[in-house]
Amino acid sequence: MPPPPSPIVLQSLRRLADSAERLGSPFSAGLLSRLAEDAAAGGPTVALLAPWAGAPEDVVRDDLPGLRLTAALHDLALSGEDPELAATYPRPDRASDAEAAWGPVRAALAREAGRIAEFMTHEPQTNEVGRAAMLLGGFLETAARTGLPLRCFEIAASAGLNLSWDRYRYRLGDLRWGDPQSPVVLEPDWSGPSPPDAPARVIERAACDRRPIDLSNPAEARRLMAYVWPDQFERLARLKAAIDVTRAAGVAVEEADAADWVRARCAPKVGAATVVYHSVFWHYVPAEGQAALRGAIVAHAQSATEASPFAWLRMESQSTGSPMEIRLTLWPGGEEHLLGQVHAHGADARWGEAALTPR
Repeated sequence: MPPPPSPIVLQSLRRLADSAERLGSPFSAGLLSRLAEDAAAGGPTVALLAPWAGAPEDVVRDDLPGLRLTAALHDLALSGEDPELAATYPRPDRASDAEAAWGPVRAALAREAGRIAEFMTHEPQTNEVGRAAMLLGGFLETAARTGLPLRCFEIAASAGLNLSWDRYRYRLGDLRWGDPQSPVVLEPDWSGPSPPDAPARVIERAACDRRPIDLSNPAEARRLMAYVWPDQFERLARLKAAIDVTRAAGVAVEEADAADWVRARCAPKVGAATVVYHSVFWHYVPAEGQAALRGAIVAHAQSATEASPFAWLRMESQSTGSPMEIRLTLWPGGEEHLLGQVHAHGADARWGEAALTPR
C-alpha cells in the first residue's frame, strides 16, 4: 500500500483549490476539493500523490503535485483516449460541473494510473501567453530609454511562446501595439499610464529551459494546453493561436541550465540593448541556483555601456503570497524600476503610480 498523503500535501491541494476559485476556474476548484477528499479517504488519488508523501513543505509547494494531477487528467481528456472522461469535461457549449465529472475522473485515476503518474514526473510547464502583455511594458521601456533595437533572451522559456511577444497584438490602456494581423490578441484590464509607444525592434532572440517543450510534437503541445484550467476557454483559444504563431516562426528553445546559458549567450553587444527576461520562474529555483543566475547577470551588467546597454526584466513575486510585479533593471547605472503589479496570468495590470496602490 502506498503511504497516505501528509497533511502538507492535502493542504496544498486545498490551497490550490482556493487559488483556482479566485482565478476564475470553478471546475478546477471543485475537482481539486474532491481529489483532496479522495486522498484523505484512501482512494486512488493516494497512489498518485505517493512521491510527495514524506516531502517537506517547500518541496510540495514548489513541485505543485495538485497542479500536475489536474493537468494529467486534462491531458487525458484532451487526447480523446478516454471518451467517458472527455464527455464530462468543460466545453464552451455546456456548463462546467465538477461534481458530474467526478465519477469518470475517479474511474480514470484507477484505470489510467500509470499514464497519469508518468505525466506527473515532469514539472509544470504553463507558458502563459497572457504574461507577454505584462513583459511588453518592460521591452517598450527598454527601447524608449536606450533608443536601440533589442536582443531578447528568455530563460525558463518552456515552449518559447513569450519569445514571440512582438508577433502578437496588444491593447494596454490607451496603447495599441504589435502586429495588427496577429491571431493572438492581448487586452488586459489596465490601470495607470500606458507604456511608451516605442518602436521596439528585435534583431536577435533565443531561449533556454531545463526541459523545453517541443511544439512539433503533438503530445508536448497538448501538455501545454493541459496546464490551462479546462473551463478557461479564452485562455485555451489564445494558447492554441500562440502555438500556431510560434511554430510558424520556427522558434526553438535550447535545453540548458539558466545560469550557464546566460553566461555563455547573453553578453552585451554594441548597437543593441540586451534583455534577459523571465516570468513566474524565480521562486522555483533553489537558493544556490538563484545566486548563480544573479551572478551571471551581474557579470554581464558590469560590462554594459551606453552603446551596449544590458537589461534584466522579470515578472515575479518578491515572496510567497506577495503580488506579482514587473521589475526592470537597466545598466549602465543599475537602477531598478518597479513598472507594475500584475495578475499571474496577465489578466490585469496596475502600472506606474497605480502599482504602488494596494490591491
